[in-house]
Amino acid sequence: MSALVKDIMVADVAYVNIPGNRDDVLRVLQKRRVSGVPVVKNDQVVGMITRTDLLRNREEDQTALLMTRDPIAVAPDSSVVEASRLILEHDIRRLPVVDSGKLVGIVTIADIVRLASELSIDLHIESYLEKEILVLWSEMPLPVAGAIMEYAAAEACPVIDESLKLVGIISDRDLIKASVIEDTVEKTDMSADDGEDSWMWDRVMQSTQKYYSVSRIRLKDIKVSEAMVPAITAVKNNTVSECASIMSRDKIDQMPVVSSSQKLMGLLRDRDIVKALISHCEKAS
Repeated sequence: MSALVKDIMVADVAYVNIPGNRDDVLRVLQKRRVSGVPVVKNDQVVGMITRTDLLRNREEDQTALLMTRDPIAVAPDSSVVEASRLILEHDIRRLPVVDSGKLVGIVTIADIVRLASELSIDLHIESYLEKEILVLWSEMPLPVAGAIMEYAAAEACPVIDESLKLVGIISDRDLIKASVIEDTVEKTDMSADDGEDSWMWDRVMQSTQKYYSVSRIRLKDIKVSEAMVPAITAVKNNTVSECASIMSRDKIDQMPVVSSSQKLMGLLRDRDIVKALISHCEKAS
């Protein structure tokens, strides 16, 4: 396979500029229905920012402080296999495509999965699915589930009920949808220290209260079952290209793999599809 990045990249790139703030980023993510965008300054790519960055830094507002600086980039004439290796090696989901330093496109895992769906990768997914995964309970409070996902750096988790059967899946996309931005006013007290005359502080001011505004992203106080979405599942005998086609068609990042009785056996992520594509290409070359 000799596909190049320019053959599969998205040329109409959603991006944000600095200076900017979190509201600008949220607006672009929601309008363009993407999970991350490049950050541009003076026509140069200076960072990447994702919805995960927003969730992990809920009290930060400035784009420059939220973004990941100096992102890994790729040239339009690079091979898809090379781009795939960079994505896996650096544990990222997207690569800005730059030409002479300027942003000309973006290539994502979804673009690579779409390519895999068009190939005849007849390998069964059983050897690629992940069996050690984080699972959430459907009745768990969403703020608790969000914290668990944050601590575990998990972007998506299958959801099970009391009988241990799969009932849904929840991702950082669903957390963003079930979040609200709170603006609060907090204060800090600056009192006299031992080096000041106590009589002056007593007569002039007992304490000076400094008020400042704080914005936070807060998850709603609801159950996981109210924020999760139905899971599109696979079985272990499905092929890589079959699952890639479903992921591409339904715009999903992962597929829980279940038994005939709906018991969870593992999770097939889009990253696993990328691994299979690399293996397929190496064997074909």
